[in-house]
Amino acid sequence: MDEGIETEIVAEIEKVEAVKDIAEIQITRPSRSWTFWLVLFFAVAPIWSLVPLSWVYVVYILRTGKVWTLGWKGCLTFAWALAEVFFSVYHWQLARFVSGPCTRGSGNLTELQAAFKRILQSGLACLPEYGYDDEDVGRPGSPEEEIVALHPEDPRAVDFRNYLRTWFNRVTWSDIRKHQMYEWLHWAIFNAAFDGLDQLSDARKVLLEECMEMIERRAGVQIPDGSNPSAKPMTLTVDPVNVVGRPFVWYLGVALSNLYQRRHFRNWWGCSFDTYNGLDYLVRIPRHVKHDARPIVFLHGLGLGLTQYKLFLSSLLRAVPDRPVLVPLQPHVSQEIFHPKYLRPMGRHESANALAGLLVELGWVDPPTDESEPEDNTKIKKPDVTVLSHSNGSFLHSWLLKEHPRMVARSCFVDPVTFCSWEGGESFVEFIYHIKDSLTATLTDLCYNFIYRPASSGVELVMKFFVGTELGVANFLQRHFDWNANALWYEQIPNARDPHRTRYFLGGKDAIVDANRVKRYLTSHGVRDGLWFDPDGHHGQALLTGGQGHTEILRWLSEKQS
Repeated sequence: MDEGIETEIVAEIEKVEAVKDIAEIQITRPSRSWTFWLVLFFAVAPIWSLVPLSWVYVVYILRTGKVWTLGWKGCLTFAWALAEVFFSVYHWQLARFVSGPCTRGSGNLTELQAAFKRILQSGLACLPEYGYDDEDVGRPGSPEEEIVALHPEDPRAVDFRNYLRTWFNRVTWSDIRKHQMYEWLHWAIFNAAFDGLDQLSDARKVLLEECMEMIERRAGVQIPDGSNPSAKPMTLTVDPVNVVGRPFVWYLGVALSNLYQRRHFRNWWGCSFDTYNGLDYLVRIPRHVKHDARPIVFLHGLGLGLTQYKLFLSSLLRAVPDRPVLVPLQPHVSQEIFHPKYLRPMGRHESANALAGLLVELGWVDPPTDESEPEDNTKIKKPDVTVLSHSNGSFLHSWLLKEHPRMVARSCFVDPVTFCSWEGGESFVEFIYHIKDSLTATLTDLCYNFIYRPASSGVELVMKFFVGTELGVANFLQRHFDWNANALWYEQIPNARDPHRTRYFLGGKDAIVDANRVKRYLTSHGVRDGLWFDPDGHHGQALLTGGQGHTEILRWLSEKQS
């Protein structure tokens, strides 16, 4: 080992010995930066204040009787303010509607138990940072490990405690009590509020106690009895929905902009728009397409829909003029409040089956068959598709891989939020080497960042106000979030190590994704050339025109088909 690295590791070991347990370090909220105040006063406040100012103006005009003496400009101003007032009432009613109980059930209990066990197995295998477990290539590393009682100072136990406390708003591990852990487990398994063990059926009580025992083994310590309200867990689909109002003019602007973008893509790029089984989509099919040309499916993330992704989609269509391109549209995360499915997003099975059915309808893939049946090599096989997903789009990407893996020939994940949401554990040397990052890192869990984390910088405030607290996004994350469906594991990705079939793009300064942790997870399972990691990259930067990540994505998509 290099002497300098060895010295650094020894120094970090001394730090660990001094700290003893990073899960006991109190994480203090950073002070608000000047960028926070800049965004607050010049972006957030002007937009948010439109609604209360409209109320004040309307009440003033009506109470003073000036409504009868207004000129045409005054009438227009009054009409606009009145529209804002009526829309604010409508928005408030929608917010009340989504604040009700989550309608999604607990799901398949056997599947949830298996997923929970998989979470606890994660990180138990001592995989090197750049390697993998050769014993079983199909399910490498952690899935083959037995959940045993770890020593409290075992790095795998320390790391597990440190990351699990994220779900308890990052209180120190010793502050967590059994009542709060049961509350979190009951939500995670049954998607319901917890009123105490004595209120549960015997079957549920036994299941929770078994899960508690496994957590204590994995954490290496016993969780104290009792309750501590200050360590209340994040229970997404049970907690109140965090929504901040938007003015009518904002949603009108988004709707008109996306309407214009539809016209632009239809007239300029020859795209068409349609709906299949409730799934809206954009599709471009060139006039002359080779029979073996593999279509591309792009799954966008949270934001403003076509308006947000116009530049990237234009560059994509330009880069592959002879390839079909499909873009499923997701109005529930695109702030399209006037869309009939704005507050009714599709679930895992519905979305995956609708997308698979659309691919079959377009003639791009063969109809789905029983996965246990051998493939018919005598039949002329269709080329299947290349799936490119960004951020929240990686959820739909993972659903398709789980439901219909044979349809996806190639996968590209850009800023994926589906990896390591629950991942824990590193090899000891890697744990020591990255301990400084672990001590100073901000919380990057998707749901925490968008819903629970108080903003302290301009970027965080933009994310929280313009995306996270928007009605449709909050409804999706807090009333339709399914952790079991959304979590994607390495072994569920076909050809995960083949750089020609699977690529991953990560930015080291991503404020949403813990990119360094995802990178270590992938490389420890053997991903090498397929990983593009930009240490200074931010969320979405790889899609920006002219950047190295953008160029590499288009190059990979244009590779000769195989």
